[in-house]
Amino acid sequence: MEAYLLDWANLLLRWLHVIVAIAWIGSSFYFVWLDNHLTAPLDPQLKDKGVGGELWAVHGGGFYNPQKYLGAPPRLPEQLHWFYWESYSTWLSGFSLFLLVYIFNARSYLIDPAVAQLSPALAITAAFAFLVVGWLVYDALCRLLGKKEQLLSILIVALVVLAAWSACHLFSGRAAFLIIGAMMASIMSANVFFWIIPGQRKVVAAMRAGDPVDPVHGQRGKQRSVHNTYFTLPVLFAMLSNHYSMTYSAQHNWLVLVVIMLAGVLVRQYFILRHKGKNQLAYPLIAIALLAANAAWIAPRPVSAPATATTENGAATGAAAVTLAQVQGVIQARCVQCHSSHPTMMDSPAKGLLLETPEQIQAKAQLIYQQVAQQKLMPLGNLTQITEQERALIAHWAEQRPATQP
Repeated sequence: MEAYLLDWANLLLRWLHVIVAIAWIGSSFYFVWLDNHLTAPLDPQLKDKGVGGELWAVHGGGFYNPQKYLGAPPRLPEQLHWFYWESYSTWLSGFSLFLLVYIFNARSYLIDPAVAQLSPALAITAAFAFLVVGWLVYDALCRLLGKKEQLLSILIVALVVLAAWSACHLFSGRAAFLIIGAMMASIMSANVFFWIIPGQRKVVAAMRAGDPVDPVHGQRGKQRSVHNTYFTLPVLFAMLSNHYSMTYSAQHNWLVLVVIMLAGVLVRQYFILRHKGKNQLAYPLIAIALLAANAAWIAPRPVSAPATATTENGAATGAAAVTLAQVQGVIQARCVQCHSSHPTMMDSPAKGLLLETPEQIQAKAQLIYQQVAQQKLMPLGNLTQITEQERALIAHWAEQRPATQP
């Protein structure tokens, strides 16, 4: 029952996280698009009121005319909509999900003994350190190099690359990708919490008081907002990556992560330029080339099939049939630690799935094939050190089952 309730908590938190993330990313994308589509108003009255740009749009059967003021409007309305709860809700739901899945199951999800011998306490501390230190270093760079945007951009990229390399040499590949995404998402939300919203509040307070508005608040908020929009697609990939083990289980997985994130940045750059009327197809083409090269680089290599069977005179007849007994031996060595009546690595059978008897294995043959041989998601974090040869054995058994039942 405890595992069942945790699954429900996981489902509902993940659903909430996706919903609020859509709201945050959608508003972020919309305002970047809007800024790049504003045109100078033709109406002299709008110019006299301080409107610097406007847009006419049609949607849902109605017409819209958003206007952007260069300074304070003649009368600042009492009711202003502030775009910050989308960001905070996304971070809070994501952090809660991170706690539930990775922190409360650190031994299974954070740690890969083949990568680094960490205790759960050390792994948890290191995971939190990435979130905190990532923000502190990024924020310090922005404070020191706020007006040197090109150098700042290079150093931010270097920070992400260094963090990716470090995480992939400390945690399991799956956790490392997620932690880098969480670090960047934390930076995005911290930008809203510490800089964008406080700056906007100071601007509004000055306007209401009739005091001069310090332009630095708008400049800082704009800079952090631009950084956030470039982080968006890389973060989305990191959050989705746990479903695609071929990325995080690659030999040089940190480089795989960096290249895919770079492709995301290039795609985002293309759309930003397109909003400005510049159709720079070079950016998405480079992104596609990077993704294709990455896919070719980490493509699985053929694994030797089981020993070839021969006839009495020595003629080869093809790959020998894999028996259920052979598969059961692999599962006994690599899987029953979690999938048995009395698991040794957790309090109850993982997902309620038992793989102790030949009948149980036969009943779940397709699931075993998908999780172990195709997606390579199991064993979780490869804590039991299953080999590629053993995965291949299960694959050959599953693929021959319709024709050769043990």
